Amino acid sequence: MSSITVSELDYAPPGGESLFFDVSFGVSPGDKAALIGPNGVGKSTILRIISGDLDADAGESMVGGSFLTMTQDVGMSNPESTLREMLIEVALPEVRAAGKALIAAEKAMADGTDDGMGYAEALSEWGDLGGYELEAQWAASAERSVKSKVDDVATRLVGELSGGERKRLVLDLLLHSGADVLLLDEPDNYLDIPTRIWLEEQIAACQSTILMVSHDRAILESSATKLVVIEGSGCWVHGGSYASFPEAREQRQKRLGNALKRWNDEERRLYRHMKIMKQRAAANFKNATKANAAETRWEKFVAAGPPPPPVADQQIKVRLQGADSARRVLALDDVSTDDLFFPFSDEVYFGERVGLIGPNGTGKTHLLRALSGETEPTVGTIATGPRTSVGTFTQINDRPDFVGRDTFDIIRERLTNDEAAMKALGRYGLSGHGRQEFETLSGGQKARIEVLCLELEGHNVLLLDEPTDNLDIESSEALEEALDSFQGTVVAVSHDRTFLKKLDRFVMITDDGEVFGIPEYEIAMSALAEPENVASLRFVKKLSAD
Repeated sequence: MSSITVSELDYAPPGGESLFFDVSFGVSPGDKAALIGPNGVGKSTILRIISGDLDADAGESMVGGSFLTMTQDVGMSNPESTLREMLIEVALPEVRAAGKALIAAEKAMADGTDDGMGYAEALSEWGDLGGYELEAQWAASAERSVKSKVDDVATRLVGELSGGERKRLVLDLLLHSGADVLLLDEPDNYLDIPTRIWLEEQIAACQSTILMVSHDRAILESSATKLVVIEGSGCWVHGGSYASFPEAREQRQKRLGNALKRWNDEERRLYRHMKIMKQRAAANFKNATKANAAETRWEKFVAAGPPPPPVADQQIKVRLQGADSARRVLALDDVSTDDLFFPFSDEVYFGERVGLIGPNGTGKTHLLRALSGETEPTVGTIATGPRTSVGTFTQINDRPDFVGRDTFDIIRERLTNDEAAMKALGRYGLSGHGRQEFETLSGGQKARIEVLCLELEGHNVLLLDEPTDNLDIESSEALEEALDSFQGTVVAVSHDRTFLKKLDRFVMITDDGEVFGIPEYEIAMSALAEPENVASLRFVKKLSAD
């Protein structure tokens, strides 16, 4: 049966405090469930425990039927490996072992350390376990997922594919695998909007039971049929999509608060009754039995313990102040970078929120780097207006200036004293990581450090490359709220549709290198979902130099 059962899981990392305890939930056959919660609460750890990759300190988990697992960094660690090596990692354990043995035997044949017997045995084992059928599935998935033709997965290098292509290839393979259960850790990372829409459609059509970790609110709204919420060191289950989750959580918090208040009121009532009966017993021994009964009733009530209190909300407070600048902030004249798109001209004015959108590989990040002054455009010129101070947020938190330094020192150099630095880290939920080196932080924690630095540096032009990609939902919402009141200009590359919905206008770069200005969110999403719509939209302005 394609189900998942988790019962009373406890886990603490070696030498660390408990990450979670008493985590229990079930995923029924056909469910598309999502683990959600703040960064660092253990969502990925729970998936690793369920898959058998990690042992829990207590409790147990069980998966009914066959299952396949995808880690969030699949295909990203070794660009020099082949597609075959990447795809073997997401095969069933016994097939994975046979595939690795076959690759080792091929290398032994090539360097002359095998006379052919080991290779023949490995080849036979590979075939017996369904390896040839799996190779056919690889070829079919590559045909659907990779823009350039893949002639041989055994020789094509992972680094020759974009991050989005690698992720889509693995997802296509898993979602068409026929496995009873799929465990997917952040399947939307590195995917552009068209591919995220594709992912939603594939999840809906997939017959497998799915448990995934995701922070993409659009995917959680459209695809999740159940949410397992990890918070307060435990978990609770919302039997619906993210669309109804905020209201459900608010109601749950009220119920928990009311239940705790009722418990406290009842404990005080029983305690007062016991005291009164004790006083009466002291005055008249005939009341001793009633006094003892009242004391026993109060003791049993206290021993049973109170209900859980409401979970303290994660307090992320972003304060992007900004400042005034000239009316024209950026002027692009006949600009292109690395021949990725046709030259175009545009102007960005103070206070605008502009989204750079389009499929992966069209040059959005290259353009953002040119806007920041990190690189020069291949053709054309970019001018910044007077009184502009530009700050950048990097997509993969690539900050060589932060490497080897702890978070407190990074923030302290931007403030006047130690106390202010600790308070700033506390506002971003990072007070417990002050002495942790930047490169050891999680992706979400690195992202928060970058946003905090932008806040403290006081820029009035923000160039943001996938700012919400590694942030949990609460942190994304805190950033969005801060940008609403930010006195300045924002240009952002993003595939987060909930984030993009709050922007003013969009510059879309297509796979063909055309550049369009799009005035509204709904028009932009329609153009991304169906690229052929772009040419037919009369009110979409094509940005060009002529």
